[in-house]
This record gives sequence, structure tokens and C-alpha cells, in this order.
Amino acid sequence: MLELLGLRHCFGELVALDDVSLTVEDGEIVGLVGRNGAGKTTAMRAVMGILHPDGGSLCWDGNPIGDAERIRFGYMPEERGLYPQMRLASQLTYFARLHGLDAQTAERAANDWLVHLGLGGRTEEKLVALSHGNQQRMQLAVALVHDPELLVLDEPFAGLDPEAVDALSETMHEQAVEGKAILFSSHQLELVERICHRIVILDAGCVLAAGTLPQLRERFPAQLRVKVDGRAGWASKLRGASVLRQDEEGVLLMVDPGTDPQTILAAAQRVGAVEHFGYESGGLIDLYRQLLTR
Repeated sequence: MLELLGLRHCFGELVALDDVSLTVEDGEIVGLVGRNGAGKTTAMRAVMGILHPDGGSLCWDGNPIGDAERIRFGYMPEERGLYPQMRLASQLTYFARLHGLDAQTAERAANDWLVHLGLGGRTEEKLVALSHGNQQRMQLAVALVHDPELLVLDEPFAGLDPEAVDALSETMHEQAVEGKAILFSSHQLELVERICHRIVILDAGCVLAAGTLPQLRERFPAQLRVKVDGRAGWASKLRGASVLRQDEEGVLLMVDPGTDPQTILAAAQRVGAVEHFGYESGGLIDLYRQLLTR
């Protein structure tokens, strides 16, 4: 298990991490979300030893993280760091050797991952000849070629087309099923919601919320969708509920804790025939917006 405990880090007067704690267990995919400057990349760089935090601790399986642990990690940075004029197979073999694989094992692993990620027919091409999406696949191969125990992926979906997004998502799922711990960041909240077991929301270097999507939903008032065949504006006078928005699907209400939904149903029935009445589960995008506007 990866543990970040009370991490603090500043760049001059800018507080990048402010008492950040999170965990990633074996076989678990944890998504870091937050706007630019929230601290996502700083936290990942701390895990990989690219920067040393001012305070707090980093542990892997209960032990402080050092070089011996990091050589078993796989890292995909937001700023891609491969050699544009180097051929794919030799480049991937080179990175495998850096992680301690012998020459024969490294070459075999490199070829296997190039095939697995759809680059098997391009092993002798130079990286610069690849499209952006295929360069992303190559960067992922570098993170995976040495069979890491932990994957740290910073914005791995940036700029990918839907087919590449699906391929990367499937690979991440496969790695989690094999027991790998995965920490990744993304601005694409619908992907985070679909892929992750748990979500950590950062803002201004602080953890605003963390947990599964159902756990995050529990922090906010329930949302009730009501569609009535009657006059518009009926919901504006309700007690114990406020209108979030109104459209062709009816009115979406935020229901205050303790409000009996039957009183809302009765009010709707006085207006006209009720065509729809039911709670809606807020998606990650809605929850994220509510957190940031508090």
C-alpha cells in the first residue's frame, strides 16, 4: 500500500501541499482530481522522489520510500520524457534495463508490451514518427515494462482520441486486477468516475474530499427530479427544497435534510399529473462543482 501522510510543500510563498494524506492499496485505482495548481503533480513528484516535500512522510508497504522502492514503481509524467530519435524497441529495452532487468528479459518484455499496446508492427520506427496518441502508448509502455508494483500516471489521457482512451482504460483495469496499485490524475472527471475505485479531490494543496463516489454523494443534500403536467414555477414556493434547474425533463430540486419527500409529491400533485418523481445520483462533475463553490 502507498501512504502519503501529512505531506507539506511550498514553492516560496506558494503552498503546493498542505497536510495531504491519502492511500492507494494493492489492486486499487485512485484518481486525483482538482483544478490547475491544486497539488496533483506535486504529490506525484514527491512519490517518485523528483522533489522532496518539506514535511510529512511517504511509505510503501509500511516502509519509508527510497530508491529501492522507487525502482519498483512505474511513472508516466505529464511532461513526456522519451527520446524522439530513438527506435521504439531499443528505447523500451533501455528503460527496462534501468529498472534492473537483464538484457534478455528486458528485450522480451519490451516486445511484449509493444504488441500489447498496438505498436508491435512499429518496433524499429523512431518515436518522433508516431502520432501523439501512440507516443502516449509508448510512454505507458515505459511505465509498465519492468512489471511495477505501483503505477503513478500524471494526466495519462491528455489529448487522446476515444479509441486510445478505451485502450488505456482497459490496460489500467488489467493492471489493477493483477494487484497493482494505481494513482493517476486527470481533468476528465467522467473518466475518473468510470475507472476509479476511490477519488481524492484536491484544491489549493488541501484534500477537500476523499472516498468512493457513493461516499462523496453522502456529503451533499439529495437531488430530486420532478416532472409535472401543469404550470411552471410551482416548485419555487416549496419549503425544505430549492430549485437547482428547470428544463424539458422537469425540475431538479435540492432537498434539505429532514424534509419529507411526500410533502413535495403532494405539492406537485396539486399542480397536475406527476409524470416523474425520483431521486437522482449526482455524478462526479456535479459533486466537484458543489465542493468548489462551498
